[in-house]
Amino acid sequence: MITISEEAQAHFVKLLSKQESGTNIRVFVVNPGTSSAECGVSYCPPDAVEETDTRLPFNGFDAVVDEESAPYLDEAEIDYVTDQMGSQLTLKAPNAKARKVADDAPLIERINYMIESEINPQLASHGGNVVLTELTEDGYAILQFGGGCNGCSMVDVTLKEGIEKQMVEQFAGELKGVRDATEHQAGEHSYY
Repeated sequence: MITISEEAQAHFVKLLSKQESGTNIRVFVVNPGTSSAECGVSYCPPDAVEETDTRLPFNGFDAVVDEESAPYLDEAEIDYVTDQMGSQLTLKAPNAKARKVADDAPLIERINYMIESEINPQLASHGGNVVLTELTEDGYAILQFGGGCNGCSMVDVTLKEGIEKQMVEQFAGELKGVRDATEHQAGEHSYY
């Protein structure tokens, strides 16, 4: 479920040595499965462990994960990186915003997962997002742009050269293309 590098494990052991005996770390996701999902790590005193929590043993401590966060922390990685700017703990949780779906899940679920985990994080840097509104019988994904994408002068390029290429490649043989259902109106919200 969660991979913690040797460097991060050593860092946690050092931090935990200054805490009450039996304290572990808790890894969690706030607002899991949403575009505002945030991952975090905190101390977990012995009396804060719930029966439904999952305990993952590491070198000198356990990582404790609550039942709601667990599916969103699949493939999560914690590392402790040192560079010229100093040291920092990094937490990558690719499934925090959308629960990972099986490779044989229905196409609509796999497309929605791709949108939430890959496409929307890219569009978020411009204040935009996209949602799947329909999957047509003839194999086209109908998308609705929102936020900074609505009215953006680059939306056609983003749709055809970015999103469509990515999706048709990933779902080869299942998806023919992507269409835009948005009525674009330029305004102050638009990125360009």
